[in-house]
Amino acid sequence: MSITLTDQDKNTLRTAAYGAVSLMAAADMAGKPHRAATEGSLALAAATGVIGHVLAAKIKDIDMNVKSVAELADRTLPALTASMALLKAQDPEEADNFRSTVMIAVESAARTQRGGLSPTTADMIRKITAALDAA
Repeated sequence: MSITLTDQDKNTLRTAAYGAVSLMAAADMAGKPHRAATEGSLALAAATGVIGHVLAAKIKDIDMNVKSVAELADRTLPALTASMALLKAQDPEEADNFRSTVMIAVESAARTQRGGLSPTTADMIRKITAALDAA
């Protein structure tokens, strides 16, 4: 199946994926947020398929300049749901690829924590997963 993405669609996909990694870094604020962000971003860079091409584009259309984690979540969580709805409508396999890519990035960011997941990180993973599954 062919997939057609507008520039706005691509922006939404990038905002969703990189926003999820940013939320994971924010959830690990007391630990190593830079390492969580790096691990998650590297996982996104390894994406394949249409999603891999969209995430690899060096476009600076992702606005993560926010004042709080709540504001970041207000942008990211709806973008995750919208991305899944868009992709499911056009190409269910690419929707699965996007979900898998984001979850691998989230898991990569989470593995930087020592001694298991903090309650904050576990809750953030739950929120990201719920947003992906809401579509």
